[in-house]
Amino acid sequence: MNIDDILIEAINMKASDVHIVCVLPPILRIHGKLVRIEEFGNITPEISEKILTQILNDEQLKRLEEKRSVDFSYSLTGHGRFRCNYYYQRNTLAGAFRHISRDIPTIEELSLPTQVKEFATYPRGLVLITGPTGSGKSTTLASIIEMINQNRYENIITVEDPIEYLFRHEKSVISQRELLADTYSFSDALKYVLREDPDVIMVGEMRDLETISHTLTAAETGHLVFSTLHTQDAPQTVDRIIDVFPTHQQRQVRAQLAGTLKAVLVQQLLPTISGDGRLPATELMFVNSAVKTMIREEKTHQIYSVMQASGRRGMITMDASLVNLYRAGKISQKLTLEKAHDAEEVKRMISNL
Repeated sequence: MNIDDILIEAINMKASDVHIVCVLPPILRIHGKLVRIEEFGNITPEISEKILTQILNDEQLKRLEEKRSVDFSYSLTGHGRFRCNYYYQRNTLAGAFRHISRDIPTIEELSLPTQVKEFATYPRGLVLITGPTGSGKSTTLASIIEMINQNRYENIITVEDPIEYLFRHEKSVISQRELLADTYSFSDALKYVLREDPDVIMVGEMRDLETISHTLTAAETGHLVFSTLHTQDAPQTVDRIIDVFPTHQQRQVRAQLAGTLKAVLVQQLLPTISGDGRLPATELMFVNSAVKTMIREEKTHQIYSVMQASGRRGMITMDASLVNLYRAGKISQKLTLEKAHDAEEVKRMISNL
């Protein structure tokens, strides 16, 4: 047995993720559900150590031994790429693999709102894609970057951990920098990125104060910047960024954010009622003059009311998106209520259908 055999089986079964955990057979996530692949047998600690470490280079192996965890990407020739994380649990080595398609999907193929295409036309500003782990944020970002690549003459620089989708130079020039291989940290890469003549910057994740600060500065100095956060709605996204900073800096950060933030897309992937796939439920906020004012004046709790009143602009709340999917027969009522921010309000919306 080797890890390539398991990964090829995962691709054949259209799995999004693979989990290697002792003492179980390999586990695939297919359409959001975990499925055990019994024919491979249980993975013992010895087998886990053997099949997982055989694809690590010396630097990655050293990092795993020192940090007890390592992130990297792995290419399976002729099949595709995987984003990988190794970690220890109960003193045994475990691995999680996320399949990355060789082809970058379009906004239409991802079933995202057509308004998302607008992100690829902005000359400058900050655009955030948020949501829980596994909600498709990286794929959405790749789709938007590829739209710019196909249609604009720009210098695009990405900072990723690890590199996921591989871009080809089209009209744009794209430099992809991987954490630890090409740069020591997101903040280090962003500290010097303005000297690299970028037009568009993609930051894989806004993880800490320094990274967030450099990201805001890059957007404020006239660049188009994309990044992600693990937040569940648009107002929370604004608050999360501001709350990272010390109290004495928050007024300035509110002004920065009001001046640079263009849009927030929140997404979560949900299993369809037919069980044969997953669809995104999305919240979309564009930063108009009313939202700018609310950010500056610490009234982010009022942003939802603006979004609810701005349907013509293409804004939509997560709860409205869930109800739309339910109305279209795509997801179950049970799931709609489980994923809603305000279950009682969604229940009322459903009862009025």
